[in-house]
This record gives sequence, C-alpha cells and structure tokens, in this order.
Amino acid sequence: MSGKIGLIAGKGQFPLLLAQAAREQGLTVVAVAHRGEADPALETLVAECHWIYVGQLGKMIRAFQNAGVRQAVMAGGITRRRLFRDFRPDLRALNLIRKVGTGHDDRILRAVADELGQAGITIVSPLLFLPKLLAAPGVLTHNRPTSLEQQDIEFGFGVAKALGQLDLGQCVVVRRGVVTALETIEGTDETIRRGGRLAGKGAVVIKVCKPQQDLRFDLPAVGRDTITVMQEVQARVLAIEAERTLIFDREEMLAQADAAGIAVVSREREG
Repeated sequence: MSGKIGLIAGKGQFPLLLAQAAREQGLTVVAVAHRGEADPALETLVAECHWIYVGQLGKMIRAFQNAGVRQAVMAGGITRRRLFRDFRPDLRALNLIRKVGTGHDDRILRAVADELGQAGITIVSPLLFLPKLLAAPGVLTHNRPTSLEQQDIEFGFGVAKALGQLDLGQCVVVRRGVVTALETIEGTDETIRRGGRLAGKGAVVIKVCKPQQDLRFDLPAVGRDTITVMQEVQARVLAIEAERTLIFDREEMLAQADAAGIAVVSREREG
C-alpha cells in the first residue's frame, strides 16, 4: 500500500497507534476525527485532521474526496451514549438511516462502508497496519484459571456469542454458571463493574467477537484499563477470543494481571 490513507478516528489509543503505523509504512494519513471521542493528540500524527460530530457522514466523505483519499480505515469506537447526546446526522446520514434503521452497530457500520465505497473510498482492515495487536491463543498470564473457572469460560463464551448474534454487545460476566451482567449501551468497563459487584470476588469476564463480525471494524479490544476495572471488583479471569481480539499494551497489561492474581485466557475460536 502506498500514497494516502484515510483514518476514521474514534475513542482510545487505537487511532493514534494506527496513524503512527501507517506513517511508518510511508503513507500520508488524512484523519476524520469524532469530536468528544478522538484524542486531540491525533493532530500531531497526521497530515490533515478534520473534526466532525457523530453523524456527519457527508462531511466525512467530502473531506476524504477533497484530500484524494481512495482507501480508509476505521479505528476506535464511539461511546454509545453519545448517539443520544451529540448525534448530528446530516442529509447523507439521514438517508442512510432511512434505509438501514438504527440500533444495530454492525448493520450501520456496513452501510457506512458501502456509502463510502459508492463515493470511491474503500474501507480496509486496520489489521493491515497493526497485526501484532491480535491475541495469540493460550493462557497469556502465569496465573491460570481453575477447573471451575474454565467451566465458566466455556459457558460464558456461548452466552457471549448469543449476545453478539443479537448485535447487542461483546462482553458478559459470569460466576459459578450464573450470568451477572450482559453488555448493552454502557460499554465493557461498566459491564464488568456491574457484573463484578453482583458476582462478588472471583467473577469471570468474557469478551468475544460477534459471530457476524466484519473484521474491518469494531473488533473487541482489551488493555490495562480492562485489568484495572477487574481489580476494582476483584474479578479473577479475563477470557478473550484468539486472533479476533486486540490487546493494547500487551506486556504491561499481562504484568498487571499477574500482579493482581488475574488469569488472561485467549480461547481459540470454534470452526
């Protein structure tokens, strides 16, 4: 890949890491960053940075077209509650919503990708730039789950996949075969807090890729913040899906987990 790459930036460090990786590959990065979500530090890593509100699809497309961008990548999510507070759809976005509806992340993201494609901008996978972020299979910490916790992992994976099939969330919290939280609009961290408080010490947290996941966007991700939240509620195990989950600050995260007595398990996906 050479020339320019567009970056549709949401929250977290992922857009910053991707911009840096693209630059190291010799690409000129043109970012469209969501206000209130993307880190302002992104401006120091890209050639152009255009700020938009969530829903300004037409403005995003014009920015890329004016910059001569033919390929773009999505990195970083949007806080779901922002859809109720700062959602400012322009005419192009409203027309898209009329066609596909609201409330289904994957359907909307695919529709946005199709809309960009019709405008001559192809969405590509972020894994082209940061493949090393993907979780390898196995127990990643020195701490290991007990046999009972392993049963909770297997049970929780089935529940999480069913949740993902409904396009509601990616995370569940389980203890001793009982589901204490399912992720919805609040996001992973709040799901862990809620489920951990109900479960008490020793909860198992499972985060998976949705069965219908388009790997160009919305891959599940974990990092040091995930472990910190688990420490708050004394959760015991974090189980993720191998080769379909991003791990940020891997070495530091796993060291933190080991120090806290938390096991991190990367389970091979079925099929």
